[in-house]
Amino acid sequence: MIIRPEQPQDELIVENLVRESFWNVYRPGCTEHYVLHRYRNNPDFVRELNFVMEEDGRIIGHVMFSRAELVHDDGTKRPSWTFGPICIHPDYQKRGYGLHLLNYALQRAREMGVGFLCMEGNIDFYRHAGFVVASSLGIHYHSEPRDAEVPYFLAQELVDGWLGGKEATYCPPKGYFVAEADPADFEAYEATFPKREKSFRQGQLPQFCQSCGMPLTSVDDCGTNADGSICYDYCKYCYQGGSFVQQCTMDEMIEHCAQFADEVAQQMGKPMTADEYKKMMRSFFPVLRRWRQKE
Repeated sequence: MIIRPEQPQDELIVENLVRESFWNVYRPGCTEHYVLHRYRNNPDFVRELNFVMEEDGRIIGHVMFSRAELVHDDGTKRPSWTFGPICIHPDYQKRGYGLHLLNYALQRAREMGVGFLCMEGNIDFYRHAGFVVASSLGIHYHSEPRDAEVPYFLAQELVDGWLGGKEATYCPPKGYFVAEADPADFEAYEATFPKREKSFRQGQLPQFCQSCGMPLTSVDDCGTNADGSICYDYCKYCYQGGSFVQQCTMDEMIEHCAQFADEVAQQMGKPMTADEYKKMMRSFFPVLRRWRQKE
């Protein structure tokens, strides 16, 4: 087994590896390979911590790191870091390779002076590499209530005392959302790879219509593209034949959806008025792909 820095001649091999490793894992299809593709030219990219793992002369693993930011309660900002995507080829998963690669990268990060890491992941795995739920360290997730314990938001102090006991809010780097910000470029990039079938699978993260926020749980919920294929980004009520059914503003969409507040309240298992639902949608909708493009 060899772990070494990624070289320019590795780039396409690694992007194929990332795509194969993440396909249909967290959502139908994946975007992680595009994130990596774009990140190599991002000023937040930490080139010195961009590693591949080889076994028998074959690249089977990869991890990358990025600069991020913490904002303290008094408004002062402090550099932080994050990592991912990290992946191991499906043929080598559940054999300890991922933890070995991660621990190697964390040690190199310490040696570089990286003091603190935040990331999103499964604590059942990442605790073995020293991570804890970030709220236990007084670090809050940018999109959740301050007092929330977000079980998937994890952190680790790589340099003892680096935090100094100060609370802060984590601001992730914008480079992780390039597929949502530039969907046309992503689709053109994705078209250069062999075609693979997207599908819903058990264990994926919740999927939502990127126009109205409706949960997408099966192909029956999904809209269609111009060629009649399934569109996994939008629901059948918002998107048909490659076009939006309703030509409206975000505020008009919120008003339309507010009429279903009682149904949503039933699904959530708690009472909710139309005004409360509107407030929730106003905080949620700006991150949806359809409305993000309007920024």
